[in-house]
Amino acid sequence: MTPPTIANRPRERAEQSPLPDFCKLPALFALIVVGALTVTVMWLSRTGQRDWASYSVGMLFVTWLALVIAVALCKLRGLLQRLPGHFPYAAVWLLIVLLVLAASSVARWLDVALQMQLGTDSSGVFVRDNVAIAALLGAAMLRYFYVLAQWQARLAAVTRAQIDALQARIRPHFLFNSMNTVAALIRVDPDAAERTVEDLSELFRAALGQHNNDDGTLGDELALIERYLAIEQWRLGDRLRVQRDIAALPETFPLPRLLLQPLVENAVRHGIQPRVGGGEMMLRGTVEQRMLVIEIINPLPDTAAEPGNGHGLDNVRQRVAYRYGPLARVEAGIQSGLDGERFVVKLYLPMPQPSEQSRDARTDRR
Repeated sequence: MTPPTIANRPRERAEQSPLPDFCKLPALFALIVVGALTVTVMWLSRTGQRDWASYSVGMLFVTWLALVIAVALCKLRGLLQRLPGHFPYAAVWLLIVLLVLAASSVARWLDVALQMQLGTDSSGVFVRDNVAIAALLGAAMLRYFYVLAQWQARLAAVTRAQIDALQARIRPHFLFNSMNTVAALIRVDPDAAERTVEDLSELFRAALGQHNNDDGTLGDELALIERYLAIEQWRLGDRLRVQRDIAALPETFPLPRLLLQPLVENAVRHGIQPRVGGGEMMLRGTVEQRMLVIEIINPLPDTAAEPGNGHGLDNVRQRVAYRYGPLARVEAGIQSGLDGERFVVKLYLPMPQPSEQSRDARTDRR
């Protein structure tokens, strides 16, 4: 079996682990916000004059405690996620309670030893209340993280089914047209017919999902597109003209298989093929501020074309959102230019951060 690629391994570990990633900002932000809201509610619920000094000290204590908890859970996440069943959540809850117990005891001891008089409660009451609050809020937060993980798992399963459906089929009209092209070339140019069959076999190999890895690379996808365009070039001849501006694209960028090829096929089918004189399709790519931008541009048909159902474009949007997260997006629409109106599909894909690349490389060496 082919081992997972470096780009896939972090995502696979995240899918297998029932715990949130406490090493990232969202989890730390959640801990700080919950702690700050708790201190604020307790301070507002007091009767009489409110002490701003105690509120400030409470916010400082909660922020420091949230940082300590986040660091501890981050360092121990690899050990905790090896536990079976729901034990990882129980272990995280117990660890939070113990950390709050220890921190509250130290804070109260320092308050008494240094005679700062920051709290009015006795030592036992202060520690007891903090532990009780941490136990309740910790259980509520972990329950939220668990429900969120379950929802994400269901969403991933639905998206996976849609991806499998896309990779398990290829449009029959393309197959028939390609077979007709091969049949026409056998007598005229057997070598060209043989190359067309080879290109077609590569397309089917990708479409039928005979790869073990979820992701390929941008270079693999571009090579697949070239094979597809070579087949269409034999069929459409001079009517199909392709302009490429993709030298700036990193070929090793991780990309789901068959992500761009359906968009290129739509450009040929709906933009080039209906035109009597054909047209020019443009494939362009740049890197802008840690964002990979890929554009597929085609002219509009001479006459109003029969509207499609948009499933292909929606499927690409869902796959991009599933693979790259909220920072990625897909834009599509008609734009006016010097040579008339054109249909433009533009993908914005975030580049991996250097820290993620180094962490993946270390994991791969292990």
